[in-house]
Amino acid sequence: MLTRAKRGWELPESAATPEHLFLDRRSFLKSAAAGSILAAASPLLDTLPAAAEGAAYPFPANDRYKLDREITPEKLNVQYNNYYEFGSQKEIAKQADRLVIKPWTVTVDGMVDKPVKLDVDDLLAKLPKEERLYRHRCVEAWSMAVPWEGVPLAKLVEMVQPQAGAKYVRFESFKRPEQAPGQRQIWYPWPYIEGVTIDEATNELPFLVTGAYGKPLANSMGAPLRLALPWKYGFKSAKGIVRISFTDQRPKTFWEALGPEEYGFWANVNPQVPHPRWSQANERVLGTSERVPTQLFNGYGEFVADLYKGRESEKLYM
Repeated sequence: MLTRAKRGWELPESAATPEHLFLDRRSFLKSAAAGSILAAASPLLDTLPAAAEGAAYPFPANDRYKLDREITPEKLNVQYNNYYEFGSQKEIAKQADRLVIKPWTVTVDGMVDKPVKLDVDDLLAKLPKEERLYRHRCVEAWSMAVPWEGVPLAKLVEMVQPQAGAKYVRFESFKRPEQAPGQRQIWYPWPYIEGVTIDEATNELPFLVTGAYGKPLANSMGAPLRLALPWKYGFKSAKGIVRISFTDQRPKTFWEALGPEEYGFWANVNPQVPHPRWSQANERVLGTSERVPTQLFNGYGEFVADLYKGRESEKLYM
């Protein structure tokens, strides 16, 4: 008799996207993305002019990262966000539209042999583009599922060639209080800073996001460049990135600076480790009436668990 062992990240079949919808969408993306595949195969150069084809959405789908739930409706994802640069409430889409995202230069510097300054279109022209379906788990115990479009962070790391002493990658977001009213609140340590270890950055999961739902990223979701770290709580995924720096010093991150007892550097998802003010055992799935059990590393343990061997004495889950 054939038996099937369930894996820890799986949910009941009733929570999965209907197969005909999934396959129809995949067929469309694969046929529409043929030109993008050719563009992604271009040689890596130190400088390239901004390339219109670099932003030709949708990107080819990478089916390695599968969802066990339906994609969150685009309208809900655009309208429901934590983005304190524009206010502490969730509905910041109108305020975020004030942010001017063209032109937008990203600086990659620090302990690297090949530092670069480049436009987002340059970034897309230099690196392989793809779509990934990722779960997103907020520290506030709600979750969503998003079809992100962008480039693997590991490919950017490879391109700039980190020096041997580089241990961390620091992400810095924009600081424009004239466009972002939340940045006028002087009690916050602007600009927004986040960071990961070099080992985390070179893992296959970290994703530099430039789009979602087959189009350029909405301002409210972090346009024109944000990070997606699906095994960590959402505040680790910095939005509106303007600088990526390689360093031998662990960055003091935005929420760590504000509340180190509640928001640590690691912030890996763990249902067994509660936030000081609420449980992390389950999560509310946006766009549904469901609450589902939260999974260790948000269900991505097979990809990242080995990163933390030998670090068990640290606060990996806050």
